[in-house]
Amino acid sequence: MITDWAHVRDTRTVFEDADAVVIDKPAGVALTGARNGDDLMAAARAAGEWVMPAHRIDRVTSGLVLLARSREAHAGLTQQFRERTIDKRYLAVVRGIDLPERGTIDLPLRVGRKNSVRVAGPREAIEFDEWSRRWALAPAAATEDARTATTTFERLSTAEERTLLCVRPVTGRRHQIRVHFGWIGFPIIGDPLFAVNDPDADSARGGGRTRLHSWQLAFDDAGGERVHCRRDPDPEFFVGFSVTPALLT
Repeated sequence: MITDWAHVRDTRTVFEDADAVVIDKPAGVALTGARNGDDLMAAARAAGEWVMPAHRIDRVTSGLVLLARSREAHAGLTQQFRERTIDKRYLAVVRGIDLPERGTIDLPLRVGRKNSVRVAGPREAIEFDEWSRRWALAPAAATEDARTATTTFERLSTAEERTLLCVRPVTGRRHQIRVHFGWIGFPIIGDPLFAVNDPDADSARGGGRTRLHSWQLAFDDAGGERVHCRRDPDPEFFVGFSVTPALLT
């Protein structure tokens, strides 16, 4: 895919001021680091605009991305991420309908062979506590290289063995949402890495849709004012559900 930065800026800018830009990244487009150089940041540089991501979302994930317009602004925005004062909310469609109304996935992650991300402990050591609605590793099961990772979610709708969720990554590890739901047995529909034996995942490998969308983003601007951004996903995201973006809050 050849990325047209001017088109992205014209049609997908959600917020902009002197310090930051929030864009709605299309699914299937890399934000940065593409081996062939076909990513959004390379396209921005080629168009003569300097921007730097304050965080990252995966190629297969669509939705809001916060970009800094200067190194000074980047330092301030990344500090907000480190201090966890930025609020990120995703929409996800997972396979299965047995999730609780609300829940917490508190499973540490580690980087394995070939730079793959996985839960830092054996799958069979994952325990679910019905009272707290929390998934966690059994005591002493985590490996030494474990890094804390926490995701919370709220169930929005169910249909045809699928569940629509609002997901909040409390921490911001690479692939965190995708790994967490894959490892507890509710993989994201169309995930090419973590949805094992999923025909929708095979479609995603060929350019189809992975049902994970960066939906809402709130951060403080340089003057300390809270900025709230929201961009609903495309209608294809909601196929099979009776809900519409207008019904979601």
